[in-house]
Amino acid sequence: MLSMATGCSQSNSNQGTTSEQSPQAQEAVSTPQAQSGKTKVVATFLPIYLFTKAVAGDAADVEILVPPGTEVHEYQATPGNVKAIATAKVLVKNGLGLEQFLEGTVKNAQNSKLTEIDASIGIKPLNEISPVVKTTPDEKDHEHSQGNPHVWLDPVLAKQQVTNIRDGLIAADPANKATYEVNATAYIKELESLNSEFQQTLQKIPTCTFITFHDAFPYLAKRYNLKQVAVVQIPEDQLSPTDVQNAVNAVKKYKVKALFSEPGVDNKLLNSLSQDLKLNLRTLDSLETGETDPQHYFKAMKANLQTLETSCK
Repeated sequence: MLSMATGCSQSNSNQGTTSEQSPQAQEAVSTPQAQSGKTKVVATFLPIYLFTKAVAGDAADVEILVPPGTEVHEYQATPGNVKAIATAKVLVKNGLGLEQFLEGTVKNAQNSKLTEIDASIGIKPLNEISPVVKTTPDEKDHEHSQGNPHVWLDPVLAKQQVTNIRDGLIAADPANKATYEVNATAYIKELESLNSEFQQTLQKIPTCTFITFHDAFPYLAKRYNLKQVAVVQIPEDQLSPTDVQNAVNAVKKYKVKALFSEPGVDNKLLNSLSQDLKLNLRTLDSLETGETDPQHYFKAMKANLQTLETSCK
């Protein structure tokens, strides 16, 4: 696929771990938690950072581990990540097996005082709900072993993630409980408004059928009665004529209205494919790249809504 529907097969505990500290970790922990004196929080990647920053506001210092635009599914941790976790009080993750790099990184950080917040606690994950079409027989098979992790793309489930983050921050930093509650309430109100906007707009175009190249949108599709009929995996390098024909056949099979790529993906191959299919190739944002302002979530999701409305008419 410009292959981002990758496997997620880690198992993380929700609590901090205790162990003897390595010299590297001891040196890192000797650094104050945050020079400002505020609680230091690290969030794994962009959507979780946006939610965490929205709840924390100015009451805590929030840092992101995976730079926006970096592939989180196959991310390799850096020494800077280890140091960030070693000096943090709180780690916030999406969970559902997405952040495979965390288990070893947290272990190496050896921070016995670290509190981990799993933002997806209480959310029932979807397993694969649309077929994955492989254009090449030797394509590496990727599975989400704990269910599809892309829950943040459903505004209703995003509310649950924000609530989980709020509760975790209050438990870790009760002195700022009032701030976390007020900030979370305001952000959740915006998420509820966004959900209403999606419902009102997409109910006019029920059961819009689309194909994507990243298995990121089943929660969004289920929530708003869309149909993600297939995820077409294509090689990252040069497409052979057979690859193109296999993808064309898959799209024709499902009689789709829309073909979606993502921001930051080299679209040359997909543009060629969309021309062969006589379908417009549009961008649907999985929020894994973009601005670090918490309002970016709403900006990107409203752009997604506009794209869906235009593509599915």
